[in-house]
Amino acid sequence: MMEETPDPFKHVSQKSGLQVWTINNMKMVPVPDQAFGNFFEGDCYIVLYVNSAPSMDIHYWIGNLSSQDEQGAAAILVTQLDEYLKGSPVQHREVQGAESTKFRSYFKNNLIYKKGGVASGFHHIESNIYNILRLLQVKGRKHVTATEVEVSWNSFNKGDIFLLDMGKVIVQWNGPQSNRSEKLKALLLAHDIRDRERGGRAQIGVVEGNAEEDSPELMKIMRAILGQRSGPLKEALPDDTPDYCQQTANVRLYNVSDRSGQLVVQEIATQPLTQDLLDSSDCYIVDQGGSSVFVWKGMHASKEERRSALSRAVGFIKAKNYPSSTNVEVMAEGGESAMFKHLFKSWREKGQTQGLGNVYSTGSIAKVEQVKFDVMELHAHPEQAAQQRMVDDASGQVQIWRIEKLELRELHPSSYGLFYAGDCYLVLYTYMRAKKQQYILYMWQGCHATQDEIAACAYQAVAVDNKYNGEAVQVRVVMGKEPRHFLAIFKGKLIIFEGGTSRSGVTSPEPAVRLFQVRGTNEFNTKATEVPARSSSLNTNDVFLLKTDMFFYMWYGKGCSGDEREMGRVVSDVVSRQEKQVVMEGQEPAEFWVALGGKAPYCSDKRLQNEKPPHNPRLFECSNQTGRFMMTEVEDFAQEDLDQDDVMLLDTWEEIFLWIGKSANEYETKEACNSALEYLRTHPAGRSPDTPIISVKQGYEPPTFTGWFNAWDPHKCSGDISYEEIKKKLGDVSSTSQITVVSDLPTPVFTNFKECLSDEDMENLLGCSRSSFQRLPKWRQNDLLKKAGLF
Repeated sequence: MMEETPDPFKHVSQKSGLQVWTINNMKMVPVPDQAFGNFFEGDCYIVLYVNSAPSMDIHYWIGNLSSQDEQGAAAILVTQLDEYLKGSPVQHREVQGAESTKFRSYFKNNLIYKKGGVASGFHHIESNIYNILRLLQVKGRKHVTATEVEVSWNSFNKGDIFLLDMGKVIVQWNGPQSNRSEKLKALLLAHDIRDRERGGRAQIGVVEGNAEEDSPELMKIMRAILGQRSGPLKEALPDDTPDYCQQTANVRLYNVSDRSGQLVVQEIATQPLTQDLLDSSDCYIVDQGGSSVFVWKGMHASKEERRSALSRAVGFIKAKNYPSSTNVEVMAEGGESAMFKHLFKSWREKGQTQGLGNVYSTGSIAKVEQVKFDVMELHAHPEQAAQQRMVDDASGQVQIWRIEKLELRELHPSSYGLFYAGDCYLVLYTYMRAKKQQYILYMWQGCHATQDEIAACAYQAVAVDNKYNGEAVQVRVVMGKEPRHFLAIFKGKLIIFEGGTSRSGVTSPEPAVRLFQVRGTNEFNTKATEVPARSSSLNTNDVFLLKTDMFFYMWYGKGCSGDEREMGRVVSDVVSRQEKQVVMEGQEPAEFWVALGGKAPYCSDKRLQNEKPPHNPRLFECSNQTGRFMMTEVEDFAQEDLDQDDVMLLDTWEEIFLWIGKSANEYETKEACNSALEYLRTHPAGRSPDTPIISVKQGYEPPTFTGWFNAWDPHKCSGDISYEEIKKKLGDVSSTSQITVVSDLPTPVFTNFKECLSDEDMENLLGCSRSSFQRLPKWRQNDLLKKAGLF
């Protein structure tokens, strides 16, 4: 008889996506999707994020007012959940107000800290609930947090943004010293509260704190609730986030062993650390200067060592007198996080190779074997499939739909693999495993698709999944981030067109000149992406296809391999049936450069020719817009993450780039240079202080910078848009008298609002005195209010 799933984990899914539980009576209780991002300060939570198996992260979140029993239960459940998932996830300990960047990145619409908790009888939100009166203090720029505070003018200050949430009416008050990015983030949060918690049935108004007189009606609502403000506003409060460079100044490695019969923690090395210091038979703690603590579990360490890893890390923090908010990551050998690897001078995966060659496969933590990658053996060796992110050899059945007028339109197989940036697609992949059909449903989103199309794509995916009894694995695929198995489905013939659409009835003239960048070495990992047809788009490490009405060139960069050239030839036959001419880099005919608008510098740095850099590039945001200069890392960065209001630091290991946004202030620019030097000096891997530091300005990026971004678009960052323009684009936002439906306010507030009207206002708006109005029956009062536009 099969062993039943442990009761606490019967609802745990290993499908890609996010799952959240709160701890109630020492049990995991699922949190509904519409409540994701809302955290009660008196509770603890467990968050599981599955990217694509076996890539998983488990976070347990500790509210500032949670009990020791709840915290202990969360730690125990996380350890048990980790064992249930075969020890593959990376475990993280998160504390309210000091969450890691990775944790915050799951909640795109930001975090809301709510008063109370399960023990206080509070429950997670339900849709369409309006009986609410709360004040949210909004802080942050990239990742915003909103904390419930006292509903009083005493909670306000000049630097933050506050949302006065009254159920059907939300008023956003922008502090006089708040900046454009903060205002936009808060506005998006207000819209998210309206759409997710109120079913879209709430009005939003905006008050600029330095021009309150421009929003008289909204201010009347605020005064009805908060009363008249007495005295000046408090000064802006700086964020508590510490400077990154201060965090990495001291890294130490500790061995954790129970060989003597007692658990012993002993320091064995300081920075720079090397990978050979880690022994598979032990566990280790890496202390990143008190800002983060990492626990590494060797595959041959004892069960007790592995099981107690998380509790030992917490005990280590207490013994060192570090803040209770110190971040903790626990990982198994073979499942190290990128941040952990970056603490070592070098890191190499055992059996490391590019593509589908020899691999180092890990399944259960205790077993590791060196195997030759064979797609026919994937089902017999699921640990190998997990390591390669390949469920099979991609030879299953494929069915593709395009989102058209928010509905599904099935495509003919002849157009499979041709994707347009203006469209969204559903790709259903069916394969056999253990004589049973399995399904993967990919939701591909073009970068120019509308929000309605993206929403429709997700909605239709649920509908398709339901047809297969919810058995499909749903995978969200954003253009440019296609996973390996998705690429393999199209056998090296995936082509992504930058402009236009494949929808019937929608015609757009084909450009006279098209340029495609081909990346990949075999049919499992190749795709062609259309890039701007100009010389600056070229890259010495890749194959490019140049198509015009007169000729078709296959351009081979000096850094591309024979396999890459062969895949370029395969893709070229799909793009066009024209006769192909091979052009080697440095031997281009004149018409080649004429077609690209003339010869210009492009990415020709041979240091970018490595198939895999020794360390992944990292991007940091440098800003003082919160009142203090800070460096914040941006995970899984793309061109869209470059913020024109800031300076960004790109670390490519051999160089440091400082990208200066058009609106960055002089202090940020100057301080970023100093921080780049400090970043190198204090780097845990012992970086050379002589590493080149290169400053580039927005709109003038050299190819040595843009080459680190996939399919760089030189026009993407050139346009500037004001906060007012963004407000107009979002719609439903009023800063004048549009929000006057005061009957939408809670009853006590509605009464206060009427009391706030002066006698003159009563006469002008309602045509009667206050005393006369109050003597009228309720239905007559409502009638007058409707005529006045107040009801």
